[in-house]
Amino acid sequence: MRALQRPPVRPSGATRWLGLALAIALGVAPARRVTADQQAVFRAETDLVKVGVTVRDRSGAPVTDLSQASFTVVEDGRSQTVTSFARGDQENGAIATHVGLLLDTSGSMGADIDLARKAAVRFLNTLRDAVDMTLVDFDAEVRVARYTQQDFPRMVERIRSRKLGGETAFYDALGVYLDGAAGADGRTVLVLFTDGGDTRSAIPFKDIMNLLRAADVTVYAVGFLDNQPTSIRSEQRLRLTQMAEETGGEAIFPQTMKEIELAYDRVVAGIRAQYTLGYVSTNPARDGRWRRVEVKVTRAGATRGRDLRVLVRKGYFAPFVRP
Repeated sequence: MRALQRPPVRPSGATRWLGLALAIALGVAPARRVTADQQAVFRAETDLVKVGVTVRDRSGAPVTDLSQASFTVVEDGRSQTVTSFARGDQENGAIATHVGLLLDTSGSMGADIDLARKAAVRFLNTLRDAVDMTLVDFDAEVRVARYTQQDFPRMVERIRSRKLGGETAFYDALGVYLDGAAGADGRTVLVLFTDGGDTRSAIPFKDIMNLLRAADVTVYAVGFLDNQPTSIRSEQRLRLTQMAEETGGEAIFPQTMKEIELAYDRVVAGIRAQYTLGYVSTNPARDGRWRRVEVKVTRAGATRGRDLRVLVRKGYFAPFVRP
């Protein structure tokens, strides 16, 4: 089966994403592509809110022995009743996983592109049970192709052969990926391979954060910062961390391939051990507003869960119905 590809997208064509992000920020009904009933943490047809939760112990290892009773969900300060529960490591009812890779091939990655390419291939080799894989490589343009497992060698070839370009349309590339991932069944994991810089996107950072809040995608950022100017390194690190943590993911900043391999073992174990919790919100309003979600965990031997780290999305946008 051949990979499904889209023509390159230039930043000027990303202005529709800016309109979408602004619509979400203003709390109005989003336009086509990522409509309120497609926001994957919320399924409007059942009014069931679904959240993926990864729990780690003090050493960073995933905790896989929790039950439904171990979790408490709070939405906007109100306790919610968990009505559905699944563990990622259960053999029955396994959740389909879709994988996305954003590979920065702009000029600023010149000193790090070899390590980034090896890191991307290493990740693909680690998570081979995905339903499909989408590669978005970008410089001043954004190029998208989706592959099946049978196409894996072609995807690796594309990663290794892509030449460096000039400017960086990182946020536009992320917006294009989120558009294509909207409404996907199962679980979607996106890994970013970038230095975090952006020099010509139409979508500003604040609006890409709103797009991430509206999408059911868990982001893991692999940031290559050692060769970035000191004056911008801290800001780029902060932004990559914010992107990941907003979605319940994590950010890592490796310097060697060994560090990447150790981090991937941690990330993949976390993905496979993710719990899925479902509840019907006590707030029936369909106003399109942001709702903050907190998940707390208790476990025998843990003091109110204080020795556990909970990774979960920060919240979701409620469905919107015009009055």
